[in-house]
Amino acid sequence: MPEKSADAFRNIGEMAEALGVRTHILRYWEEQFPMLKPLTRAGGRRLYRPDDVALLHTIHRLLYQEGYTVKGARRFLMEGGAKDAPPPSPAPMPSPAAAFDFSALQAVRDRLASALAAA
Repeated sequence: MPEKSADAFRNIGEMAEALGVRTHILRYWEEQFPMLKPLTRAGGRRLYRPDDVALLHTIHRLLYQEGYTVKGARRFLMEGGAKDAPPPSPAPMPSPAAAFDFSALQAVRDRLASALAAA
C-alpha cells in the first residue's frame, strides 16, 4: 500500500495503529477532549484531518510519555499549552520486519543454544 501524504485524512484504524492504541481509546479521547472533532461519515466512520492527527499525537505524548492524567492533559490543551510545541510529524508506519531487532534475537538464540549444549 502506498504511503499517504501528510495532508491526507486518516481513519480510526490507521490512527490507532500509528499511535499504538486500540480504537476504543481514540473514541474515549473524543469524549474527553472537546477540541478533538473528527469528521464522521455514514455509519459513524471517523476521518481525522491533519490537525486532528497532530492533536492525537500531542494527546498521546502527554498521556503516555509525559505522565499527564486525562484531566490534566485536557486542562493543558485548553489553556493553550500545545501552542508552544510544534505538532509532531506523523511517523511512518513501520513494516512488521522493522519492528524486530533480529540481531538481538539471534544473540538470544545463540546464548540459549550454548546453554543447552553445556547442560
